[in-house]
Amino acid sequence: MASNSTIDMDPDVALRLFEEGATLVLLGVPQGTELGIDCKSWQVGPRFRGVKMIPPGLHFLHYCSVNSPSCGGEIGPKTGLFLTLKPKEILLANWDPKEEDLDFSASKNEEEVSRIRATLRDLDPCLGPYPYEVMRKWVSLTDRLSEEVANNLQPLSGRICAYSDVVPETQFRHTKDRAEQPRNDTACQSMREGLDRLPRMKQREGTEMRFSVIPKKTYPPGATPAEITQCSLDFSYALETVLKDNYELQPLNLLGELQFAFVCFLIGNVYEGFEHWKRLLALLCRSEEAMRKHKELYLGLIAVLYHQLGEIPPDFFVDIVSQNNFLTSTLQDFFQFASGPGVDSTLRKRAEKFKAHLTKKFRWDFDVDQDDCAPVVVELPEGVTVD
Repeated sequence: MASNSTIDMDPDVALRLFEEGATLVLLGVPQGTELGIDCKSWQVGPRFRGVKMIPPGLHFLHYCSVNSPSCGGEIGPKTGLFLTLKPKEILLANWDPKEEDLDFSASKNEEEVSRIRATLRDLDPCLGPYPYEVMRKWVSLTDRLSEEVANNLQPLSGRICAYSDVVPETQFRHTKDRAEQPRNDTACQSMREGLDRLPRMKQREGTEMRFSVIPKKTYPPGATPAEITQCSLDFSYALETVLKDNYELQPLNLLGELQFAFVCFLIGNVYEGFEHWKRLLALLCRSEEAMRKHKELYLGLIAVLYHQLGEIPPDFFVDIVSQNNFLTSTLQDFFQFASGPGVDSTLRKRAEKFKAHLTKKFRWDFDVDQDDCAPVVVELPEGVTVD
């Protein structure tokens, strides 16, 4: 593991960072493991024992186990966790080869941590410096994400995994359970039959992300047809429900959840994070009434999106984000609502600048009439029908 982040750093600054920064001591991590913190990762070398000079605050530690070269050298799926580190804190973990994961239980052993602290200078040559060249980027992606919000959102297991850890819905402990399963001793006659034969799976308890639940119905119970139509065009009722259920005292923490989902996808490779980011974004951008009510929330949203969209490679939009023109159509609604009556003038101007920035950077046209993409109604000759 190597870094150029301290080569040109003033020696006094480097010493202060060494003394005031937190340290992750990670023992036994196999050589070749891909390991990173925040926006940068490395391949672990034979002398690696951890990361030093970490600025206090929230960080995302992530790693991928790697098979030995004799077994093919394949890289496993990424695992990550959010950590909040204090000044001068030492967090100690040992690699568990059976679980292929870091075990932080040693951090609870005060004697062991004290021993490490006493020998920290001897350990220093084996500690890689925190990559300060990406610190600004990390802060811009997580400035709204607090320790409390991160802890409430990440799985109870404490690990954010790029793959879903699933188990059968039925454990098949009893003969009766196994007897009720479809037989697999004959060839399938169709894809549907093959799928029906597979056991029903569910995510292992404790490994699920704990994202806010976004209401499937965007209108209140007992709504009239006119109210249902209005709430289908303006998601403010659904947004206020999410805020009330999750962030009633601090509505701006919803932006922290938006950042959490984005980091899980961008750095942690968790596709579920991308899907939740999309749903939250649609909810926020299509809530016209809420935009007039929550000025600070929407000023914050523009800042969050500015940094997030700046970190995604432009060609990424061609593959994922642009499916069904999701992002441009969602932001088009946002800019339309932001220019409407009753919206704070500061928010309106900020939205106009953001729109101009995106138009210049990505060449997106937010002024095109969405109806231009609507299906064309074709009149058939008299007497002609379509089955």
